[in-house]
Amino acid sequence: MRILIAIDGSHYSQAALQQVLDRPWPAESEVKVISVVEPFHPEYAGWHPNYVPVAMQAQKDLLDAARSLVDEAIVKLNEKFSAEKVTSDVLEGYIKDQILDTARDWHADLIVVGSHGRRGLSKFLLGSVSEAILANAPCSVEIVKVPHEHHVEDKVS
Repeated sequence: MRILIAIDGSHYSQAALQQVLDRPWPAESEVKVISVVEPFHPEYAGWHPNYVPVAMQAQKDLLDAARSLVDEAIVKLNEKFSAEKVTSDVLEGYIKDQILDTARDWHADLIVVGSHGRRGLSKFLLGSVSEAILANAPCSVEIVKVPHEHHVEDKVS
């Protein structure tokens, strides 16, 4: 079985990773963990070109953070699966497109993603990556949801 896990550093994607770690899998299973960083478009800063170098550095920082996140996941996955069965990638592009393209190109049997559980206007404005993946995936998809009482953003200090 070829399992593709997409992570973004959120509590939700960590729950998806944990689901894969907690479950028994066939011995020959392979895992690929990816993180996708949305592209920076310099033309959007056209109204003030002095922001381009700052934005380019911010994009590099996001890619570096995604690499660190993926490296942490690899350490955990290597404990469960053998190191030669775990691969990774940090990609730059549109999140749902990169996940779907990777699933197709890598011939994934299962895509595992966390759901942010957005509702109402925020879901309408931000879209739903997990729904787009579910609707367009070339394979099975598991969307890991975190129970509402565990949502970090919903807790008041």
